[in-house]
Amino acid sequence: MKTPADILYRPRGRFRSNHAGAHVSSEVGGFGVFRDQAPFLRYPDARHIDLRATLRDPFGETHVRRFEQRSAIEIYAIIDLSASMGFVGAVDRFAVACDICAALAFSATRIGDRFGLIAGGAGLCDELFLLATRSRSAAMRAVERLQSVRPASAHAEGLVDAATHLGAGRKLVLLISDFRWPSRLVHRVFGSLAIHDVLPVALVDSVELDPPRWGLLKLQDPETARRRLMVMRPALRDKWIEAEAERREELIRLTAGRARPPIFIEDRFDPLSLSSRLMAA
Repeated sequence: MKTPADILYRPRGRFRSNHAGAHVSSEVGGFGVFRDQAPFLRYPDARHIDLRATLRDPFGETHVRRFEQRSAIEIYAIIDLSASMGFVGAVDRFAVACDICAALAFSATRIGDRFGLIAGGAGLCDELFLLATRSRSAAMRAVERLQSVRPASAHAEGLVDAATHLGAGRKLVLLISDFRWPSRLVHRVFGSLAIHDVLPVALVDSVELDPPRWGLLKLQDPETARRRLMVMRPALRDKWIEAEAERREELIRLTAGRARPPIFIEDRFDPLSLSSRLMAA
């Protein structure tokens, strides 16, 4: 496997963790960036008594300084294995999903975070499941196993159960799919992940966005194998483009309040562009 791209990301909010790392946490302690002052009786740490704040207190209460701890987090990639993810147009959509997973696995373990992987379509694929780990070799082997499969499930209903593999603690979750799902499935999946910091990554192929103005198109639904011959013309092309725009807006609307705004990746992903959007917590 070639060396994956290195990307940056930032979780939204504060995470609890027992391991030191690169991210802001909800924990306070004696080291790190200054956070605030607190009464000594609440945080009895004589090493960090703040003399100035104590002398200024009109009631003579002793104050201590508290510092913001940095912690490691767990980041999971959840991959859609429904057949539409196997679409090959301008690019191989599933190969792009695997490239993103490899970049996440490499980047997370590089800074001491734990990386985990969940994949599924009609059901979750136990062979591809990886419990979050700091081991880079284990993470990259999981990505290699993912690269060896082809999406072929009739639907993605199994992703509703992905949350059961995440445990109770809050995780950063990247849900990677083309999101060609019915509205009810979007509601169910994102509802099940509500306690986590969820970032939808929608893979889009330019062939889908910009069909030709004239010509015969042989279409096949990858999940039903149904074939259809379509005569493309300007009026139909306009309706096609309008429908794709509406589908994008619907995904944004359905995930609002349950996840971060979706990131749409057209064809190949650009590590710098993806990093800038992952950092916009």
